[in-house]
Amino acid sequence: MSQSILSASAKGATFLILLQVASRALTFAVNQILLRFLSPELLGVSAQLELFSISVLYFARESLRVALQRQAHGTQAVVNLSYLAVITGLPLTYFLAHLWLRSDTPNVPYFVEALGLYCVATIIELLTEPSFSAVQQKLLYKVRASAESTATLLRCFGTCGSAMLASRIGVDIGVLPFAIGQLAYALGLLVAYLYNMWPVACNEKFTLLPSQLPSTKDTSITLRYFSTPLLRLTGSLTLQSALKYILTQGDALLITTYTSLADQGAYALASNYGGLIARMLFQPIEESSRNMFAKLCASSETAPDAKNTDNGQQSQEQKRNLFQAAKVLTIILRLYSIISLFAIALGPTLAPLLLFVVAGKKWSATNASNVLATYSYYIPFLAINGVTEGFVAAVATNKELYAQSISMGFFFAAFAGSAWFFLGQLQLGGSGVVLANTVNMALRIIWNTWFINRFFGRRGTPFKLLDILPSITSLAPAVIVPTLMQMRPGFKYLARFGVFGELVSMGAVAGLYAVHVLFFERQFLIECGRMLRPARPAQPTKAQ
Repeated sequence: MSQSILSASAKGATFLILLQVASRALTFAVNQILLRFLSPELLGVSAQLELFSISVLYFARESLRVALQRQAHGTQAVVNLSYLAVITGLPLTYFLAHLWLRSDTPNVPYFVEALGLYCVATIIELLTEPSFSAVQQKLLYKVRASAESTATLLRCFGTCGSAMLASRIGVDIGVLPFAIGQLAYALGLLVAYLYNMWPVACNEKFTLLPSQLPSTKDTSITLRYFSTPLLRLTGSLTLQSALKYILTQGDALLITTYTSLADQGAYALASNYGGLIARMLFQPIEESSRNMFAKLCASSETAPDAKNTDNGQQSQEQKRNLFQAAKVLTIILRLYSIISLFAIALGPTLAPLLLFVVAGKKWSATNASNVLATYSYYIPFLAINGVTEGFVAAVATNKELYAQSISMGFFFAAFAGSAWFFLGQLQLGGSGVVLANTVNMALRIIWNTWFINRFFGRRGTPFKLLDILPSITSLAPAVIVPTLMQMRPGFKYLARFGVFGELVSMGAVAGLYAVHVLFFERQFLIECGRMLRPARPAQPTKAQ
């Protein structure tokens, strides 16, 4: 069982990573075009509109998605509960849009019209939740990849096409290109999901529309449509989701409140580039592993006890699943530790130079260079928190989730205090927001690792934090690599080539370090490859 779950999760992670790479490549190409037409102020306003959409979607569906991954009572029950996202999303959209309009409306063309289009796009995207939930329930990652890649392509065409057309005819349409792109994304997502999932629903005998559920001895039904255990779990996760939103989106809230539009645009650009690795690699692994951990650790007892033969067999299966979960978690965290070595050793020096290459002199002269360099130190915290928090969300009981929510209240206080210090006292701007986020993530990681150690320890499953660290031979050179890159060996011979020569000089040091790490971590990387391609069961031999 554990091997089949691992195989499905590995395939799902692969599909999602490929999807993120393709979508981010398209988005990156579109952004490079848009940077030629847009000012930092317009990019800052687009970040505000994106924050509006993210806020509605997060509060409407986040707790539902986590609950549906943890407990499944049939596909129809999952589909029915997904409509709560639409029901709660409608008043949320109206309330937040009204709040956005009552605040200081940016003095850019067509802001109100763009906000209206974002409202429509957000509601349409919420209508895809029943199909999305059915896809997750049945592990149909190909369907999800197809739908999201189609929608991303349409968003790129909508955003880039409208901006270029307006520029050609000499019309200033402000932030409308982003709203048009978002609407195209939502419509494409809805049509693609319905096209792919309607035949599946017919074949599997469920419907994508709400349908009454029969009440059984094991599962009670509320209002004839909703599973009572799922409703209770969703309710217990709602408070935690609200606190997690403040901590996760705190940077956007701070940068919107305390900085100018130009600084907001610079921060948006830096965080978009800095978060590419997180969105392309970390987020897909977090989503698929959360599903996997929920299934592997389902119904595990605090202290497995096999006093009779019936429960003994079940206990052995649970032990194997728990051991597999601990092993996979250790491998993921160690892989993240290796990636973090490159981020910390190479990122701060390379980031400003790469920003100059991809965004041009106008953007590299802003605060975006400093923010992007600081963001390199933030990436390891972002990665480790994502997977450890995903594990907690997958296995924690309602009581433990409540304790985590209380802890997040203290983390928010620490985040607010550090933000006041870095922004208000040191005046660090976007870099201060990144540092405040780092404090927040560090505290959350401490709580998550404490929970994970306690979880496996109570179940007698080995899990050691030291096993997630890279080898000392990989770690030691990371201390001197930044200094070597600053020295730019051979640069005096490459200086006549300008930025290209500087890139070659730094790239040589980075390349040598990468080869060094890959060589000394080769056995571990081979093990990762085996985990992604589990061995097929041996075929039985024919009787002679």
